[in-house]
Amino acid sequence: MGLRERKKTETRAALAAAALRLALEKGVDNVRVDEIAEAANVSPRTYNNYFPSRDHAIVAGITATRALRVTEALRARPADEPLVDSIVAAFAEQYREPPSEALALITSTPSLREAYLDSVDVLEPPIAEVVGQRLGKDPLGAAVLAAAVSAAARIAVQRWVDVRPSGLVVVPAATVEEHLREAIGHLAPALT
Repeated sequence: MGLRERKKTETRAALAAAALRLALEKGVDNVRVDEIAEAANVSPRTYNNYFPSRDHAIVAGITATRALRVTEALRARPADEPLVDSIVAAFAEQYREPPSEALALITSTPSLREAYLDSVDVLEPPIAEVVGQRLGKDPLGAAVLAAAVSAAARIAVQRWVDVRPSGLVVVPAATVEEHLREAIGHLAPALT
């Protein structure tokens, strides 16, 4: 990674950490973009280059290293293991409960729940790379399968943190891994 990319990564991480810290200290509704930018020593304009909303920045504070860890976990899985099992294991490692204070913040704020579920999408490029390597798929085929995996993971996490219309959050007895295995399992024929 070159200097420019490293600086971008560091800026994104600083913004995400500042957003989460401020949200936990002040409450989500009391955090402004300019405060997040100031806490990370960047301008509000620079902030807008990294996040489309305050909620995405807050969620990124929880999920900041998830894509990297999923990619590393996926690449570390045995090459002879069925790809669907590798994907489920890599995702399950990263989607176990975040720290309880952050989970409470997410589950009590509808916009953060939505941003948290959307955070699965950042995993598509590294999954596409692994799918392409393991299955010998062309870039388009690998990207389509990665998008399907991302959608299945998003649905699994959504089912794991079940939000009722009343706003009541129910974390079911099934683990996130069980939900991931069931949802991603539907893609098993395509991932062989």
